[in-house]
Amino acid sequence: MTTRNTGRAEFGWFIPTFGDGKYIGVPPQRKADAKYIVELAQTAERAGFDFTLIPTGIDVWPVASIIASHTTRLKPLAALRPGLIEPVQAARMAASLDYLSEGRALINIVSGSHEDDLVALGDPLARDHDARYERADEFLHIVKSVWEQSKDYPDLKERTFFEGKYYKVTGGVSYPAPVQDHPPLYFGGSSPAGKRVAAKYADVYLMWAEPLPMIKEQIDELEALRKEFEAASGAPRSIRYGLRAQVLVRDTEEEAWEAAWEIISKVDPAVAEASRAALNNINSTNQSRQNLIFEASKDNDYIVGLNLWAGISLVRSGGALMLVGTPNQVTDRLLEYADLGISSFVLSSYPHLEESKIFGEKAIGLFYEKWERRNPVQEEINA
Repeated sequence: MTTRNTGRAEFGWFIPTFGDGKYIGVPPQRKADAKYIVELAQTAERAGFDFTLIPTGIDVWPVASIIASHTTRLKPLAALRPGLIEPVQAARMAASLDYLSEGRALINIVSGSHEDDLVALGDPLARDHDARYERADEFLHIVKSVWEQSKDYPDLKERTFFEGKYYKVTGGVSYPAPVQDHPPLYFGGSSPAGKRVAAKYADVYLMWAEPLPMIKEQIDELEALRKEFEAASGAPRSIRYGLRAQVLVRDTEEEAWEAAWEIISKVDPAVAEASRAALNNINSTNQSRQNLIFEASKDNDYIVGLNLWAGISLVRSGGALMLVGTPNQVTDRLLEYADLGISSFVLSSYPHLEESKIFGEKAIGLFYEKWERRNPVQEEINA
């Protein structure tokens, strides 16, 4: 019989809910209102993207609902933030999105953020990094349990009961139940505490773009933790791996680099200095890793590696490394990450509307052509 390699890549695109434009380090040139979000989501869907990442800060649920109601295939990746919402209510909200979108909900678990923002939101663990992940462990246990137990609604055989350090739940249930077995959980966090929780619950472990050896190190660490958890629980456990990156493709490498530098061409040096000072004070393992990469690149035009550029880290936090080059070059770099185990790519560029179309037209199809050649149909002959 004939079988195909079971691995499959997926592409996500970022929704810039705080505004969009060609330049960063200056006020957004476009307002990201509902009309623009719908236009961007529909453009990304036509371009071949599978899902959209909605950032925290804005309330993600109206945005996710708008995206789901104006597309037919695109999946909204919405954030749940342990500590800022109770777990049973979170399970119900996510299940409702899954139900109304006919099984398209994806959930991004965000345990950290800027500490000052968490303080402003009233999180009592705002400045206790490891405790936030300890709380996330209990939170995810409850959320997944509620989803599982609610499958028999209204003829419930069981409900969720839990008592831990941070939560006590008596008879938790969700209506509606999710359409999927459970909405896939995307989870990021490079600290030991974050990786321990990811090893137990993540369906997709997300990493910000880094040079290949650093990504391999992270995957190896999480695989070791996954195997430990699998052995301790006695249940099979699999995790997919994802990469959050910026991308910029043009027909020639010269055009691509010119467009990349144009993105930061309006950054005021004083703004850059203030941004870098703020980024260096963020208590985040992920951001600390990005800061180290940026500092090492400053004397080399922010070039980190082949087609890998840290220029927008000048003012942007988070996953700011950008793959720059021709469609052939950038897809080759993405396949190098795929060789390490990455199968989920969460991408963005400036401005997001036009760049989603460019990447879709020039790179997604090419990536899959190369992917199929690297993962060919294999013939199995049964004796």
